[in-house]
Amino acid sequence: MSGYVMPGLPKYGAIELKEVHQKYLTRALIIAAVSHLLLVGLYWGSTVLGKEEPPTTIVKIVKYSDLGPPPSIAATEVAPAVSMAGPTAKPSIGIPVPVPDAEVSPEASFASQQDLSSMQSPVTTDVGGSAVIEQDIEVDEPPPAFVPFEKEPVCIKRVEPTYPEIAQKAGLEGSVYAKLWITKEGKVKEVVIMKSDSEIFNQAVIDAAGKWLFTPAMMKNGPVAVWLAVPFNFTLK
Repeated sequence: MSGYVMPGLPKYGAIELKEVHQKYLTRALIIAAVSHLLLVGLYWGSTVLGKEEPPTTIVKIVKYSDLGPPPSIAATEVAPAVSMAGPTAKPSIGIPVPVPDAEVSPEASFASQQDLSSMQSPVTTDVGGSAVIEQDIEVDEPPPAFVPFEKEPVCIKRVEPTYPEIAQKAGLEGSVYAKLWITKEGKVKEVVIMKSDSEIFNQAVIDAAGKWLFTPAMMKNGPVAVWLAVPFNFTLK
């Protein structure tokens, strides 16, 4: 049956298949390669066209003369723009009127250019872009508990504490021991209560001792600040 061929049909067999096999295989490979190239080209084309363009920054240059005057600090309304072009009107000139010296306030005077140039600026150095301002600030710190001195402070003004009215009515008596911080000028800078028989007397002692005046304690180099312990007795008469 393998060698039988129906009448009217072309001869078709292994020999014919071998003859057309190479031709159709080559065509199939070319078609596949072209199809793949088209697909790859469409993919990359869509990727490139789909990228967003970076935003465009528009820089507008404005002349300083077109900005107009700056806004007022006191007023909230914006000042109208002043045109820089064109002729300007001639300002009117008035007649100066003398003012008596008695009517001139000394607070209204302004420093002259010479006075300003003679003033020393507190800005001395520049560190990291920021100005360093020097200020002569004297820090008043309390003296230590024990300060040697050659001459002790002497009280030249003594104010007696007021006897609290509540303590008088209640018949309370007692003593308060306080230490006074006496400065180099002989003034009482601070009053510290060390011991008290009753807290009702403390404020009276603080108020009175703060008004005391002393001759300052002296050392060979000059006056020194010291602490001085002072007792206060409250006794009903």
